[in-house]
Amino acid sequence: MKRTRFGARDRLSRDAAELQRLAGGLSESGGKLEDAYWEAQLAETVDGLLRNGAEDDINTALDRLFEANPRAHDELADMVEARAETTRLEAPGRTVDVLLFAAPVLAWSRFSIPSGSLPKSTLETLAVHLGAHVFGADARVALADFLYSPDQLPRSFCDTWQLTRELGEAALAGKHLAVDGATMAETNRFLSDVRYLIGAIAVPAGGPLFRWNEKDGSRDGALKEWIRQGSPGLEPVLTGCAWQPLQPDAYHAACRNADRLSRPYSLKAAVAFLQTTLGLMPADIRAVVGPCYDRRMEEYRVGLGPKTGDEVYHGIVWPLLGAEDEATDAAGEIEATLREAGVKEVLFLDHHFPMEFCDDCGAPMFPNAEGELVHAEMPEQPAATSQALH
Repeated sequence: MKRTRFGARDRLSRDAAELQRLAGGLSESGGKLEDAYWEAQLAETVDGLLRNGAEDDINTALDRLFEANPRAHDELADMVEARAETTRLEAPGRTVDVLLFAAPVLAWSRFSIPSGSLPKSTLETLAVHLGAHVFGADARVALADFLYSPDQLPRSFCDTWQLTRELGEAALAGKHLAVDGATMAETNRFLSDVRYLIGAIAVPAGGPLFRWNEKDGSRDGALKEWIRQGSPGLEPVLTGCAWQPLQPDAYHAACRNADRLSRPYSLKAAVAFLQTTLGLMPADIRAVVGPCYDRRMEEYRVGLGPKTGDEVYHGIVWPLLGAEDEATDAAGEIEATLREAGVKEVLFLDHHFPMEFCDDCGAPMFPNAEGELVHAEMPEQPAATSQALH
């Protein structure tokens, strides 16, 4: 009998099928009590898969649900993230909740944006200010002694789960976590990028996690104090950079927020870079914006160059995130950001550009005023090192 060619590949594992069933049940729940029933079963199943390193089963279930049942997909994704970034540990005489958190920092520089090991003194200073201004009064804070680039963050839900437990144990022991930098991925070099402080807090079970969970606290107040008190601690490790600390938060939420806010920050950084490097004032810059497609629209690419020619000196990729699509007013946000940075000439192209990259260096190609995708090239200048930035 003729067999289906890809039958084995299409077969769903028992664990992946169970994830789909439970997530589907939760998505159709009619009330809080039923929610609790499905959530307890789903959490137990996800915990087992994370503990056993079954990343493929989790991703297969997410991929199947993405098209077949978007609501169930979102329920499963929320549960997997939650179980990867939290745990409950037993300490002498008490039970504690552990939360993995990230404190992102947006940065740009004409030179390399640092990442890597953090000095002990810096680590202690930052932990004190996070504990005093961001987290609840009873939270015990442990930081990884490493400033992460996006390329160095945990690669999977299972890796995140493992890091949560390691940092949780460190918090209970009153220590920080030593990270082996030799095992970390190489950091790609960009003009503007995100750096992350990663840590965990341990709080008495059911207690307030963040300063804004307490009656006299607020998110805005916590961020203001973190910027004011934490910035001096960041200065020694971000030499040669301009930077902006973002709201520390639960790991996945903080990373998503950093992805979103890094887009306008990168545009403003690119305009400032052209001004400081070439003396090209924002009012003399032309921005050309074009949408790029694969199977659907994936991103906008913004080419920046002089108003008097069609050269592209620098470019920025503005990816669509999460549920964003062509109907999202990303173009309006791009234009508003450029206007705020002082760019007066903004040209939007009504093209369907392909996702083209340079064959030699792999850099993305950017639109020019003639409606072509070209390589961004800085003009000849003494500071040649900045020409390698994309």
